[in-house]
Amino acid sequence: MAMRLGLGAGAAVPGEVCPGLRPCVRGQPPMGEEGMRHFHVGSFLLTCRHAHTSASLTINENYDSDVQADTETFLNRIVPEGHNAPWKHTMEGPDDMPAHIKSSMFGCALTIPITDGRLNVGTWQGIWLCEHRDHASPRKIVITLNGLPPQVIARGGFSGLFPDSSQFAYQFALTPACLPDVVVLCDLQLSSDRIGFCKTGLTLDNSTTVSEIFPKMERAYKLHGEDVHGWFSLDFTADQLAQNITLIQNIFSRPSTFDGSQRMYTLDEVVELHPPQIWLNVQYNSFLLEHKLSSEDYILELPKDTLSYISSPEVEFLKSLGGKLKKAKTKLIFRFLNENIEEPATKKTYGELLKDLKAIKEFAAGILVPKTYIWPVEKDQYLAPSSTSLVKDAHALGLEVYASGFANDIVLSYNYSYDPTAEYLQFMDNSDFSVDGVLTDFPVTASGAVACMAHSKGNPLPPPGKSRPLIITHNGASGMFAGSTDLAYQEAIKDAADIIDCTVQMSKDGTAFCMHSADISSSTTAATAFASKASTVHEIQNKSGIFSFDLSWSEIATLKPALISPFAQAGLQRNPLAKNAGKLMTLPQFLDLAKASNITGILIEIEHASYLAKRGIGMVEAVSSALTKAGYDKETKQQVFIQSDDSSVLEAFKKFTTFRRVLNIEAKISGASKPSVEDIKKFADTVRIHRNSVAQITGYFMTHFTDTVGSLQAANLTVFVGVLKNEFMNLGFDFFADPTIEVATYAFSLVADGIVTDYPDTASSYFRSPCSDMKLNLSYSILPAQPGALVNLAAPGMLAPAGAPAPLLQPTDVVDPPLPPVKAVIAADAPAPGAADNTSSAFNSNAGNGLLWAGIVALLSLTFLH
Repeated sequence: MAMRLGLGAGAAVPGEVCPGLRPCVRGQPPMGEEGMRHFHVGSFLLTCRHAHTSASLTINENYDSDVQADTETFLNRIVPEGHNAPWKHTMEGPDDMPAHIKSSMFGCALTIPITDGRLNVGTWQGIWLCEHRDHASPRKIVITLNGLPPQVIARGGFSGLFPDSSQFAYQFALTPACLPDVVVLCDLQLSSDRIGFCKTGLTLDNSTTVSEIFPKMERAYKLHGEDVHGWFSLDFTADQLAQNITLIQNIFSRPSTFDGSQRMYTLDEVVELHPPQIWLNVQYNSFLLEHKLSSEDYILELPKDTLSYISSPEVEFLKSLGGKLKKAKTKLIFRFLNENIEEPATKKTYGELLKDLKAIKEFAAGILVPKTYIWPVEKDQYLAPSSTSLVKDAHALGLEVYASGFANDIVLSYNYSYDPTAEYLQFMDNSDFSVDGVLTDFPVTASGAVACMAHSKGNPLPPPGKSRPLIITHNGASGMFAGSTDLAYQEAIKDAADIIDCTVQMSKDGTAFCMHSADISSSTTAATAFASKASTVHEIQNKSGIFSFDLSWSEIATLKPALISPFAQAGLQRNPLAKNAGKLMTLPQFLDLAKASNITGILIEIEHASYLAKRGIGMVEAVSSALTKAGYDKETKQQVFIQSDDSSVLEAFKKFTTFRRVLNIEAKISGASKPSVEDIKKFADTVRIHRNSVAQITGYFMTHFTDTVGSLQAANLTVFVGVLKNEFMNLGFDFFADPTIEVATYAFSLVADGIVTDYPDTASSYFRSPCSDMKLNLSYSILPAQPGALVNLAAPGMLAPAGAPAPLLQPTDVVDPPLPPVKAVIAADAPAPGAADNTSSAFNSNAGNGLLWAGIVALLSLTFLH
């Protein structure tokens, strides 16, 4: 008999004899050993099993090899081999039957708990694979992990969309958009006649119409020694609360469309919805007792096992209740408030109580903590370098850990790039720990994170085409770094973008470089360095700017880039620490970077070529030359896209037969007329449309998809849609403030051929997940937005009037005059001939200087014309 060593003491993952499988989270296939390393929930059990009859598995000392030798000696003495042994079954040799007996003695399976991501075995213990044949064939070990993924707890139902704790909120949390085992949380309010209602907060006036219906019922009560003014549920009967008061949304970023149509909901009514699990939070037990209302009595009168969880921030309440719920399956959870708040019974702050988790374990099965208790956010709104040890410490004591404070429409840490899914994964899919549940206003996003996105980071990205659209950057990963810089492009490549883009601008001395606009005043530090160069060029924009074609490349190269935050006025800054990081890139440098990467292709955008030709700058010629020098005219591995809003530019690139030509349509349209489509096909094979052209919008709700994508694809045109931005201010209500749902919608409802985004990582992360493969028919998947679904729930008169539909694209919108020839430059600093009337200095010191300048320009123009 040969004793084969399996796992070492305390090993985190199976070794060579236990090929790694990791936990399958709701329909996901096994994903390899590395994945198991990263899913750490205290409730997992690992089972090792083999399907052989002449080998066994056992746990024993794994330090001194003599233990293995002595064990083998012992087994051979009590189960002897050889011709003198009394065995009849010797078909495969004298070691045949002894191997079967030894296998039965140790067994073929082991079950081992996993704690904090490691096998919970003793210091000297290891798993042995015992080979009982003298000449063994290869052995196969099957490993499974049996445990529960983190719970999704819907605070007041889907309160990120509907009024908190309303019927709609609870019902929507129980739809297929959320996981089937979602937990719905009810914050307990008691009426004066002891009926339980669900409503967050102590007072009612901030989230109901109570102040309008009962203006004289305002009261002031003491809470922790402080006066609290408002309207309180305990001053009203159940009939008054249920029949007269309606709910309103009290967060400005959420729709008010459903205000006034939903009444307060009782706990009994929540029970009647038959949710899989109910979590009752009792926030103000002491306050209720002071007014002769007992939440404890109310709970004990409920049918047995109505509640799966009961939480409270009050120690005495949970201790008392625990003594009376001994046979119930309900878990008691101690809820931590802010660290500096004092707990009423112990007179200790919650920060002090956090240091004594053993005391909490005496009366609670778990803890509910603000997410910053687990991973702090520093003053600059970035995550602390590492998490606290709270989850590990609690799990070591057998306490479950639930994190609160999750919502899609709040200012997140800059580390998450405004992707709420990334935040959930930080708490459940990292190398150190996983919480046991998350309390969220957006259970749809949390469900997707748990069931789809967790453990998918290492998955291969399916190739673009039938399985998914192209991921096309917008000035690189411009949501993380200043657009069109080396860092933005490097990040985009790292984030698995398929196509990186360069919008070409020109310096006055003919250098082509990448920048999103010819006006570089906001995207660089030019506003301070070259303020005197500001002017207004009406052919480009109707406001003053500092234009690249008025500066030499040597001047532009001295500038620092500036990261643009399109929603800065709403307080949504992008990655401030990288505001001026990175270097500007010339077009040849961009092409060199692209060539050295494994991307699918590049997209070169050309703007204002006609205007620049009049100024003596040949943009089309500069781009053609750069592409040819870089070898892209003969490139076969990377696809080249040339994009422009000017048909004459695209015509000029027909000579490059392998290039794809993209017509950029920024105007909002509802479809394309047949004549316009026929004209487009004469010079382009792809159309890039604005995201506002894909759906009819009424009051930030989608009513229906337009025919834009379909009408273009029906003519065999490829369609790109953009620009996608993660910030919740950019997302209509149908997307639930979740950029991943927008990606899924464009990919699988609209079936766009490419999506243009500031955040390529959000798109690639989704396409790596199993939920992006609709052919898998999973039990849960991230559902695309359904236009009209939410609009139909709105009460009459609550929606803004529908706007007129956008026009159809017409031939006049797509066909441009031929490009003018590039004029000779008259003087280094002179504006283009014929453009004097459209170019004016923004910094003229007086009218006399302005007239003098106009006279010089006019003279030069006359000279040129003659």
